[in-house]
Amino acid sequence: MTKLLLSIHVLAAIVTVGSITVAASMFPRYALRALDGTEGADRSAGVASLLHRICYGYALGGIVVPVFGIATGAALGVLTDAWLIVSLALTLVAAGLLGFAILPGQRILLAEDGTPPTEEAARPTAARLTMLTGIFNLVWAVVVVLMIIRPGSTTSA
Repeated sequence: MTKLLLSIHVLAAIVTVGSITVAASMFPRYALRALDGTEGADRSAGVASLLHRICYGYALGGIVVPVFGIATGAALGVLTDAWLIVSLALTLVAAGLLGFAILPGQRILLAEDGTPPTEEAARPTAARLTMLTGIFNLVWAVVVVLMIIRPGSTTSA
């Protein structure tokens, strides 16, 4: 049963978190291109909208990652290990960044409130999104390292 839980956890992480990291990283560039008024702006707007939907949809699906991670940790008897607690805390940080900063920032650039920003006004938001997405990606990289190294594990290399 543990192998099944771990397999679902890892596959869900690869599919959901991997998709979010790529889509969120690409979003600011296309959102700005959509606002620049040049040829291809409509296509860029469509791409930005698609990238936002990918981030949002996979964020909802990504809920299974910590659920199966906790189930796997319980099956392995490591729920109180420091590396797992730190990983869970970092997962909460990443989820908070995504839910409370990245997705709302994307909605601002997509003008989902009905008032499209000018390119000049959108640049600071796009820059902030780029930075937040980089932090989001870095947090996930640390989680992956913790999952592989598992400090204190007898199987660590």
